[in-house]
Amino acid sequence: MRTRVKICGITRVEDALAAVAAGADAIGLVFYGHSARNVSVGQAAAISRELPAFVNAVGLFVDATPDFIRSVLAAVHLDTLQFHGDETPEQCAAYGLPFIKAIRVKPQTNLLQCANDFSAAKALLLDTYTEGQAGGTGHAFDWNLIPTCMTTDRSVETPVLILAGGLNDANVALAIEQVRPYAVDVSGGVESAKGIKDPAKIARFMQAVNG
Repeated sequence: MRTRVKICGITRVEDALAAVAAGADAIGLVFYGHSARNVSVGQAAAISRELPAFVNAVGLFVDATPDFIRSVLAAVHLDTLQFHGDETPEQCAAYGLPFIKAIRVKPQTNLLQCANDFSAAKALLLDTYTEGQAGGTGHAFDWNLIPTCMTTDRSVETPVLILAGGLNDANVALAIEQVRPYAVDVSGGVESAKGIKDPAKIARFMQAVNG
C-alpha cells in the first residue's frame, strides 16, 4: 500500500494547487489564531473551492468552541476535521464528519490507550510534543516510542497512523521504512517561510515518499 501525503498549513491557493500537482492526497487548513499558518474563513473558502475531486480538505482546530467550528463548516467545505487540543472523543465526533485526533508524543504517552480512547477516529496523527505549542514545531520525535504492534506488525487493531513532526525530503523515506504509517503529514519541511510553501520542496518531498 502506498503512503498517503497531507500537506498542512496551506495559506494560499497557489500553494494548494502546487501540492495537488505534486500528488498530495490532502491539504490542511489551520484554524488556530496562535499559529503562523492560521487562515481566515475567507482564505480557507477560496482554497477549498479550488481543490479537485479526490483531494481531501482537512480543517485543523485546537480546543476551539463548537460555535467557531460550526461557523467554519458553514462557510468552508471540509472533508475531515483534525483536533490538536485536549478534545474528548465525544467532542471530536460531534460534527458528523470523519475526524483525525492528533497526539503529541512524549516518553510517557500511552499510545495504545490513546488508540483505544479514540477508536472512532479515522486516524491518529502522531506529532512532536513541545511545551506550549500545539504542533508545527519542525522537530521530529523518537519514532521508537511508537509500539511496533501499531506500526510494522499491525498486530493490534487501531486507527491508522499519520506520522508528523519535523518531516522533510531528507528523512521521510527513513520514517516510512521504520514506522510504516498510513500517511505522512508535512508543513514546515516544504516551506520557504512559515505559511509559504515551496513547490520545489513539495516535489522533492513527494519524490522521497514515492521512491
